[in-house]
Order: sequence, then structure tokens, then C-alpha cells
Amino acid sequence: MSEINRNIVELFMNKHGMDISMFDESFVNKTILQRIEFTGCSDLSDYSRFVAENEKEATLFTGLFQVSHSEFFRNQLTFSVLESIVLPEMVFLKKNNNSKEIRIWSAACAGGHESYSLAMILENLIGDNEKMRYRVFGTDRDEKQVNIALSGVYTQESVGNVTQKQFKKWFVRSGNLCAVIPELKKHIKFSVFDLLSKHSTPPESIYGDFDLVLCANILFYYKPGVQKVILEKVSDSLAEGGLLITGETEREILKAGKFKEVYPQSAIFRKKIKE
Repeated sequence: MSEINRNIVELFMNKHGMDISMFDESFVNKTILQRIEFTGCSDLSDYSRFVAENEKEATLFTGLFQVSHSEFFRNQLTFSVLESIVLPEMVFLKKNNNSKEIRIWSAACAGGHESYSLAMILENLIGDNEKMRYRVFGTDRDEKQVNIALSGVYTQESVGNVTQKQFKKWFVRSGNLCAVIPELKKHIKFSVFDLLSKHSTPPESIYGDFDLVLCANILFYYKPGVQKVILEKVSDSLAEGGLLITGETEREILKAGKFKEVYPQSAIFRKKIKE
């Protein structure tokens, strides 16, 4: 890390209590260069002085590290495997083992798109079966994003991956806004939770023991050491035989560790069995 970048890191740690050194250095550099161009600063040194003196710019800069982009059924291959193989098999095994609940954690849920996508699939699989139920715990460190998830209101453009059949069943349109109906919300709990906090799992979940954890499109923003901390946390929260889903571009991070991809190219992993 350059001396100027280190100065910016120290500035945000001392003045704003935010440690941007945990993020991947290329991501930090790209963010800084974007702000240099936008603000019209001449170079890194000039921007370092500018952001130190400008509270509005500091707020904008830190906001760029609140990674929050999401979509319904974002990775279509992953969700296709979930819908056609993984979740039907999970429901079948739960019934045979007299277990009544499927527990899922969407560990960086952003605006809730992922959690609602999972609920649509599970509602179709379980429906009104009184002997089975599911619970989805959606968490994100950004309170604004969690509030969006709680509201369940999205623009028409953002529901483009939702099929017409699913949309008619689970959404109500009002102008350009589309609202998730209460029926789809009843098994989902959203809360603010930082994956780097001292808590091992979201307090609202009571305990871990998740059958499925989704931690997608977040790891590649962090340095390897931070990636390891996050992976250990979500991995420890899995029930025996549980599955971990990452983003399509993060598959190599898990494959290099203690995880094995259970379906080729799916980004769906299980812990390797210790020999």
C-alpha cells in the first residue's frame, strides 16, 4: 500500500472509525481513483488533503464501501440448481428424518432480493404442508438496505428476473413500484448484522445450525485474511451436511480452502470431510 493510501486509511480509522484496510487493495485503489476523477483532484496527494477537509466527500467515500447491490435470482445457474435439485432434496430428507424446519441464512442480503427469491422457491416446494416449515434469516450491515428488505418494495426494473407466474403470485404493482405481499414475508426475518462483528451468528436466529448459508458477492471485496474470518464464521454456523453458496466469481476462493463444489459451476459448496 502506498504512503498516501496509508494516510487515507489512517484518516478514516481515526476520524470516522472505519477500517478500509480490510478491503482488497485493488478495490480501494479503484475507489480512490474514481473519486479523484469525480472531484477534479490532481492526484492522490491532492485527494488525500481534500477528503481530510471535506466532510461530505468523506461520507460519500465511505458509502462506496457499503457494498449493497443485489438482484432477484441473481446467479441463474445457482438458483436453477437450488430449485431443481438442492432444495427439493433438502425437503425430502427433512421429511424422512421427521425434521420440521429448513433454516437458511442470507448473510449479506442487501435489499432482500436473495431472501425473497429463496422464499418463492420454498413456498412452491412446501406450500401449505403443515408438517414442514422454513425460516430465512436475512442480514446486512447496512441498516438502510435492511429497511428496504423489510419494506419489500422494489422498482419494476429490479424484478426483471422474476417470472411472470411468480410475479402475479407474490407481488402487487402500483405504478413503477412492486411490493412483496405479506404472505411471502411471514417466514423471513431481516436484521442488521456485521459479518465481522463478535457475534458468531445473527442474534435473531437464536443459534446457527443452518441447512443453507448464502454469502455471495461479498468476499472478493476483502483481503484474504478477512475472507478467511468471514468463511470460518459462516462455515461454523452450518448444520452437519449444510451447504454454503458463494458468488460465481468467488468460487476459486472456496475451492482453494476447505470446501468442495457439489455441483459443477454452481457456486454451491460443502465442507470437505477431514481425512
